[in-house]
Amino acid sequence: QVQLVESGGGLVQAGGRLTLTCDASGSIYRLIAMGWYRQAPGNQRELVAVTTSGGSTNYADSVKGRFTISRGDAQNTVYLQMNSLKPEDTGVYLCNARGYTNMVLQFDSWGQGTQVTVSS
Repeated sequence: QVQLVESGGGLVQAGGRLTLTCDASGSIYRLIAMGWYRQAPGNQRELVAVTTSGGSTNYADSVKGRFTISRGDAQNTVYLQMNSLKPEDTGVYLCNARGYTNMVLQFDSWGQGTQVTVSS
């Protein structure tokens, strides 16, 4: 199985910054993409940012210019740098990883999530 562990969440004032880290481990033959999603109670889970193994990135319009997703030098690690945080950024941030456990078996794994709370 592929396990994802997020860290770095917390409470921050509006305008502040946080950096989230996601570490993937387990039976990973090929990692295709890793991304960050967020969800507030009663809301749909939404894509925040995603990066592929080829280095391309995609961001939600609401975070463009403020958030940066990047891959670490460490194996199967992704970061989300969040700057100029707004109260509407509040939510549980979940890491997602997609890929293959071997030549033919795909995986799509989620972490437990880390809470980000931005106060006004």
